[in-house]
Amino acid sequence: MMDTNLLLLFIPTFFAVSITPGLCMTLALTLGMTIGVRRSLWMMLGELAGVALVATSSLVGISALLLAYPSLFLALKYLGGAYLIYLAIQLWLSRGKMAMNNDLKKMDIAPSALISQGFVTAIVNPKGWAFFIALLPPFINESQAFIPQATILISIILCFEFICMLLYASGGKVLRNLLQEQGNVKIMNRIAATMMFTVALWLILS
Repeated sequence: MMDTNLLLLFIPTFFAVSITPGLCMTLALTLGMTIGVRRSLWMMLGELAGVALVATSSLVGISALLLAYPSLFLALKYLGGAYLIYLAIQLWLSRGKMAMNNDLKKMDIAPSALISQGFVTAIVNPKGWAFFIALLPPFINESQAFIPQATILISIILCFEFICMLLYASGGKVLRNLLQEQGNVKIMNRIAATMMFTVALWLILS
């Protein structure tokens, strides 16, 4: 149903991407500290719906294009590798800063507003779109059925997103203090950068 080698490479790559501090994880951390993990689940529901929409749209759109123009597969693979190298360099050179609000106050937000906040955060992030468009298609084996592969990949992405948001939301003050230390965030960024660079080489050379 899916190439095992591709799956073994996909899993650590997307986990490293998910766990790296970013817009959605910062939102989960902030809400976890201000309104609690349980109420933050509403935001996570919206964020997961947004990620599913972005990932599905990216896969379906690019796959349709590849069916019409098979020669684009190589170009897309090289572009995906180049984009990953660019992201890896940006992460590696990062100073490890993470924008946090030190004056957090208790908030009373309706579940519908939290769902909307999570959904919008996921779909308006241009880096998310670019990353899915560049990286997901190369993990699809053209000789196998598309829908089962897409289902597996998107399910893994959503599981990682949910696990990582729970970790950030549950971390509270300890995780917040950890991520405010530039050295700690720099280490996380460089681990993710190394993983991205490795995958980029695989995409380009395979």
